[in-house]
Amino acid sequence: MLTETKIKFTEKDYMILEEGAPFQLINYDLIMSPSPTHLHQSIIIRLAQHISNYLDKTNDGGYFLIAPTDIFLDEGNVFQPDLIFVSAENRNKIIGGKIDFAPDLCIEILSPSTAYYDIKHKKRMYESYGVKEYVIIDPLDLSAEIYRLAEQCFTLEKTVYAEGNLTLRTITGFSVPFEKLFL
Repeated sequence: MLTETKIKFTEKDYMILEEGAPFQLINYDLIMSPSPTHLHQSIIIRLAQHISNYLDKTNDGGYFLIAPTDIFLDEGNVFQPDLIFVSAENRNKIIGGKIDFAPDLCIEILSPSTAYYDIKHKKRMYESYGVKEYVIIDPLDLSAEIYRLAEQCFTLEKTVYAEGNLTLRTITGFSVPFEKLFL
């Protein structure tokens, strides 16, 4: 009986991909994603505007980025969260523009092609590497689950629906009416 040996890709393999290639390295597999939907992109843009405007006003000193931005967690996991935030106190860990540590905040907006990874594998990895806050936005359900790290485990702190506010602890004082992300 022939057995097929599965190829494991590493960060080194990932780094030789063409810049902008639609891949993430998840559990040693190169996962390709189609372009996000218009709704997905619209939510990213609106949320990024609110966060960016807030950070400009507060002069927080944190570092905020939107996808595609690589987060290097280990040899077999390089993720591209939709939005990330690195606090002012952790900003000095960014060396040569490379984020090879857990950001303080990761936000993922679910897409049909990546929802499984965002909900299962990425959530476990973010938890094990110490992401302080993880938000999963479901554009079809008009909801967001906010997970906070406590004693090295994520706990679901809150589920936000259209009439609620999306409040982030890692960006002190930030809150936006959730419905504003879907206009």
